[in-house]
Amino acid sequence: MSKFECKLVPGKVYHIWAHAVNSENLFRRNENYFYFLNRYKYYIQPIGITYAYSLLPNHLHIMIKLNTGNHSNDLTSSIDYSRRFGNLFNSYAKAFNKMYDRKGTLFVRPFKRVPIDTDHYFGTLLAYIHLNPVKHGFVEYPAQWPFSSYRAYLNEKPSNIDRETVFDWFGSRQQFFKVHDEIRVEQYNRIFEAP
Repeated sequence: MSKFECKLVPGKVYHIWAHAVNSENLFRRNENYFYFLNRYKYYIQPIGITYAYSLLPNHLHIMIKLNTGNHSNDLTSSIDYSRRFGNLFNSYAKAFNKMYDRKGTLFVRPFKRVPIDTDHYFGTLLAYIHLNPVKHGFVEYPAQWPFSSYRAYLNEKPSNIDRETVFDWFGSRQQFFKVHDEIRVEQYNRIFEAP
């Protein structure tokens, strides 16, 4: 087992990422992104608290805290979190294959995951995920990319993103945006081994 294939444990925060096989794209049209987010809501939202995500044409990043059981009759402790992510990816791949008359695996297996075990990693990872579309040249500013959680932080509309916890962690909404502005795209490869 590689260092990117750790066991998913309740109560911990993780960086999850996945790539398309070969040089394929996971998302070809806007409706693909929306469908994936719908499947994410179904499979993953009940088992965790999402802090950030970014969906790009050939890969995706997610930052999530997995739920812990709060009651003695809670079934959270018996959830196979890796299987839930596997179900998400398989469900999406089946629909994608059907839509594009395609066969075979869509995602590189296994999907990658790393625990977020320091405060520095927590804050830098949020910025990394939101700035990923800038890093890959799709947009100039993170707010321009429609398929990330960054826009959820820009407004106060109801969201499945836990903005309050993140803003509290940074100290304020203003500090959250300041950190994003200060992280330079050139720093990515030094800070993260993930693509």
